[in-house]
Amino acid sequence: MAGRRTPFWTSYRCREGADEGSADGRMEDCLAKKMEITVSEAEKRTGRNAMNMQETYTAYLIETRAVESQSEGQCAPVDSLWRRYSEFELLRNYLSVTYPHIVVPPLPEKRADFVWHKLSADNMDPDFVERRRIGLENFLLRVASHPVLCQDKIFYSFLTQEGGWKEMVNETGFQLKADSRLKALNATFRVKNPDKRFTELKHYSDELQSVISHLLRVRARVADRLYGVYKVHGNYGRVFSEWSAIEKEMGDGLQSAGHHMDVYAASIDDILEEEEHYADQLKEYLFYAEALRAVCRKHELMQYDLEMAAQDLTSKKQQCEELATGTVRTFSLKGMTSKLFGQETPEQREAKIKVLEEQIQEGEEQLKSKNLEGRDFVKSAWADIERFKEQKNHDLKEALISYAVMQISMCKKGIQVWTNAKECFSKM
Repeated sequence: MAGRRTPFWTSYRCREGADEGSADGRMEDCLAKKMEITVSEAEKRTGRNAMNMQETYTAYLIETRAVESQSEGQCAPVDSLWRRYSEFELLRNYLSVTYPHIVVPPLPEKRADFVWHKLSADNMDPDFVERRRIGLENFLLRVASHPVLCQDKIFYSFLTQEGGWKEMVNETGFQLKADSRLKALNATFRVKNPDKRFTELKHYSDELQSVISHLLRVRARVADRLYGVYKVHGNYGRVFSEWSAIEKEMGDGLQSAGHHMDVYAASIDDILEEEEHYADQLKEYLFYAEALRAVCRKHELMQYDLEMAAQDLTSKKQQCEELATGTVRTFSLKGMTSKLFGQETPEQREAKIKVLEEQIQEGEEQLKSKNLEGRDFVKSAWADIERFKEQKNHDLKEALISYAVMQISMCKKGIQVWTNAKECFSKM
C-alpha cells in the first residue's frame, strides 16, 4: 500500500449558501476556516455487535486542531477520537433529514465497486480502507466547508465528543421526521403540478449518474488491458536478458535494455493505484446524484401535501355550501342518505355548518402555512443547488485535467523507456 494520500481536492472553499444572514458573516463562521480536520489513520478492530455476535470492523481516527492558535504563533493541541463507518452513516442520515433543502455531501462507498480485476473488492483490504479513509476525510471537509451544515451542533460534537454522541443524535428525534420511501414514491406518481425546475433537476441527476457509471466502467476495462500491456513488457526484459548471455559484443546493451523493460512493466502498479484516486473523485459525484434526487423527492412530498390540503379545503367548502343551500351538486352517499331517511333538522345543519366553517378556517391557515413553507424550501434549495453546481463544475474540471495530465505523463515515461532502450541498442 502506498503512503498516506491527501484528500480528494486541492481546496475546500467556503462558498456562499442558502441561509439567513449576510454572506460575509457565514463565510467567517465556516468551520473549515477555524479548525483543521483530518482522518489520520484507520485501524482494524474486533468486537461484539448489538446481537452480541463477534464482528470485525474498521475504526477511523479523527484529529482536529484549532487554526486560530496557530495563526497567533502558538502550537495548538490536537484533539482526537475514533469513529466507525456506521457513525459516519448516522451523521449523514441526521444531516439529510434535518436539512432536506441541502445537497448533503455523500459518504464514500461501503464496498468497492467498478473495480478492475486485479483490485480487491474486500472491504477489509488495506488499499480499499486507505481510499475510504481519504473519502471520509473528504466528507468531513465538505460538511465543514458548507455555510449551513458547518454550524450544526451535532456535527461539531461528532468531531469533538467521543462519548455519548449517538445518544445526543437520537435525542434530536430526527428519525421521526424521516419520510417513508412508500410515501415518497406515492408523491412522485400522484403530484399533479410538479415544479418544472425540480423535474428537470431529477432528470439531470439520473443522467449524471448514468454518464459517470459508464465512465467508471470504461476506465475499469482500460485499466485491465493496460495492466496486461505493461506486464507483457516484462517478457521483453526476460528475453533480452537471456539473449545477452549468448552474445559477447551485444550482451551489455541487451542486458541494459532488458532492465528498462522490467522497470516499465513494474511501474503499472503505482500508475493504476494513482488512477484509483481519480476514480474515487468521480465516484463522489456518482453518489452526489442521489443527494440531488433526495432534494427533489422532498419537494415532491411538500407539493403533494400542499395539493392534498387544497383538495381537502375545496371539499369542505363544497360541503358547507351544500348544507347552507340544501342542494347537492354531485352524487354522494350523504345525498342518498337524505333521500332515504329524510332531511336533517335546521339545528343539525347549523351545527355541521359551524364545525365545517371552523375546519375551513383552520384549513386555510394550514394551506397558507404550507404555501409559505414551500416557497421558503424552493428558495433555500435552489440557492444550495446553485452552490453545488459551482462546486461540481470546479471539481470535475480539476479531476479531468489532472487525469489527462497523468495519462500524458504515463505516455512520456513509455517514450522515455523506449528512448533509453534505443540508446542501449545503439551502443552495442
